[in-house]
Amino acid sequence: MLPEPDPALCRSLAADLRDAGFTAEGVRDAWGAAADDAIARGLRSPAVRALGGRDDALAVLSRLLVLGMPEAAASVDRSLTRTGAAGLVGLGLAAVEGDFVRPLAVVRPQSYADGTVPDQQSGPDQQSGPGQWWIASDLDEAALGGPLPEDHVLGVGGASLTLAGLQLPTPAARGLDVGAGCGIQALRARVQVDHVVATDISARALAFTRLNALLNGIEAIETRLGSLFEPVAGEEFDRVVSNPPFVITPRVADVPAYEYRDGGMVGDDVVAAFVTGVGAHLTPGGIAQLLGNWETRDGVDGLDRVRAWVESSPVPLDAWVVERESLDPLSYAELWVRDGGTLPGTAGFTRLVDAWLDDFSERRVSEVGFGYLLLRRPVEGAPTLARYERLHGALGRGGVLAGDGLGAHLADALAAHDRLRTLDDAGLAASTLVVAGDVTEARHHLPGAEDPTVIELRQGGGFGRALGVDPGLAALVGACDGDLPVGVLIDAIAQLLGVDAPPLRADLLPRVRELLFTGFLRFAH
Repeated sequence: MLPEPDPALCRSLAADLRDAGFTAEGVRDAWGAAADDAIARGLRSPAVRALGGRDDALAVLSRLLVLGMPEAAASVDRSLTRTGAAGLVGLGLAAVEGDFVRPLAVVRPQSYADGTVPDQQSGPDQQSGPGQWWIASDLDEAALGGPLPEDHVLGVGGASLTLAGLQLPTPAARGLDVGAGCGIQALRARVQVDHVVATDISARALAFTRLNALLNGIEAIETRLGSLFEPVAGEEFDRVVSNPPFVITPRVADVPAYEYRDGGMVGDDVVAAFVTGVGAHLTPGGIAQLLGNWETRDGVDGLDRVRAWVESSPVPLDAWVVERESLDPLSYAELWVRDGGTLPGTAGFTRLVDAWLDDFSERRVSEVGFGYLLLRRPVEGAPTLARYERLHGALGRGGVLAGDGLGAHLADALAAHDRLRTLDDAGLAASTLVVAGDVTEARHHLPGAEDPTVIELRQGGGFGRALGVDPGLAALVGACDGDLPVGVLIDAIAQLLGVDAPPLRADLLPRVRELLFTGFLRFAH
């Protein structure tokens, strides 16, 4: 168990890391982009080779804290002039063995891009530009040289970055991070949320959350031990975020139950429990965002099963669910067996894959979907948003926590949905619209043909949607420059195309609503 982090030691370590230039960009520059990318694949040797015999502070700390390699105690003391090796020991991050310091955890710098980031030097309430966090977590399989222990606390991975980028960049008073792990979602939530409660079934994970909050000078993050919503019984929040332990794991002996990814339930029950239980913990207008898996089982489509969970919630919920990929049982099994550090070609790998396949076969699972869920408790009345879609391959930007990426897109879509609810067709026809700045149009012609056979609108931001449109809708989108109302534009297009205006209006207005929600068009005022 990690010791309770000492605030003074955390401040000293942060100052030393800052002085050493221990940032994501600094480390990446030190060993090069190719070696940095190799580390994400579990390969340390290119980074080690690139650093060579360097003994400067950045090189020493990169080997010790990022790669998880022992370093000479004298070099560590020179690199951490305030903290020293003794300070790392006091924080539970390292042990001294003779003349060497052996890391017990990793501390990785993580960039994030957000216009309202807490400034590390001025305090959490000051605003600054793009910044850095330092995230401590357990040693990975490359540093351990084998499979992970079951109580492993995961650092920042692809799923963490995805969810952090999905968080809405709009202010709120109270937030909840369910299954906090190392605390990255709680830190990201604090950019916009005044006070965050972080929960987890792992006391070790919550200790890392407290350490990371202190290391980055972030206040108002409270930790509570317990499963799902048990630690917050009777409480409501404006924001709830969760990267839950959703990985489907066979409930048989000798299959590791990693706390960071396995909620101890059968199949996708942990996601179902979250969806059906979160409404009671949302304030009116409150929003929950999470990642999850869902099974296609007994011939019932996975998204249809998610819809049933939402509809069975005791508290009515708006829902926007995006499936970004799906895997067959074998691919899913191989993915998560490798994730635990068991390598292909070994007897253990084959045994574990067979256990997954047996479980899927017994429960008649043919496919597993993965994606994003956004749930909202209506302020009043019945839910008005029920959107379940497949956007396979859709993902925000990797490598940074993009506060102005998908999160902003989701917020804009919700705002457009709410505004459209108040507009009947006459109101929409009277509205003035503009084309979003990231939208482009492509036209494809057969050789020698005057008219295009395909007209396609493409979105550079958001989910990167591509949409085939007909000449009428293409003309309308192209004419939306904030000058004339939609109805006037449709009448002009009808005259140009030689068709009656009322049928064209009836055809185009529903599609305009979709383009406003998905971000191709925006209200001018």
